[in-house]
Formats: sequence, structure tokens, C-alpha cells
Amino acid sequence: MVNKETEPIFWSLFSAGGVVAGLFLPIELLIFGIAIPLEWMHQPSYPALLALVHSPITRIYLFVLCSLPLFHFAHRFRYTLYDGLQIKHLNEVVFACCYGIAILGTVTAGYLLLTM
Repeated sequence: MVNKETEPIFWSLFSAGGVVAGLFLPIELLIFGIAIPLEWMHQPSYPALLALVHSPITRIYLFVLCSLPLFHFAHRFRYTLYDGLQIKHLNEVVFACCYGIAILGTVTAGYLLLTM
């Protein structure tokens, strides 16, 4: 499973997930978690949000917003388990569990966005 050829792929997903989590998630939290509830911004209607979600660009954005931070978490959690708990002998199990959860979340996000 884990070898020298595939490791750069997971490091790049980790990096991209960190960028997405650091740049775009705070914007989403600010808009939908603070600005709209405090009425700093006009609350969009449900039909307007639904029309926005039906746009292919918005679906790609939401897919990236959901999937890449999952891979960032999986990679960070994997190395936290290796370094913090010293369980490098369970390399294959930890790898499968961490990235399996990220892949499952990505597939679920893709499915939900396609069937919306």
C-alpha cells in the first residue's frame, strides 16, 4: 500500500487540503456562521441557494471544499498516530483506516452533490 512511488501523492493531497482548509473554510464559516445569522448580510432564499448549488462550478467548489480537507486530516492523523503513539508497526492498518475514511467521505460528498 505505502511505498516510495505513492507517498508524494498523499503529501500533495495533504498540502492542497491544508490550503483549502486554511483559505476557504474560514470564509464559509464567516459568511454562513457569523455574517448571515447576525444579519450583516442578506439571508439568501432557499430557491436561490438551490439554484446556486445546481451550477457545475459551485458543485466543483463544494466537492473540493469537502474532499481535500478530509485528505489533509487523514494524513495529519496518520502521522500523529505514528509519531505520538509510536504505532509504526501497524502501518498498513493505519494507512487503510485513515485514507479509507477520507475516500469514503469524498465518495459520499460526490454522490450527494451529483444527486442534488
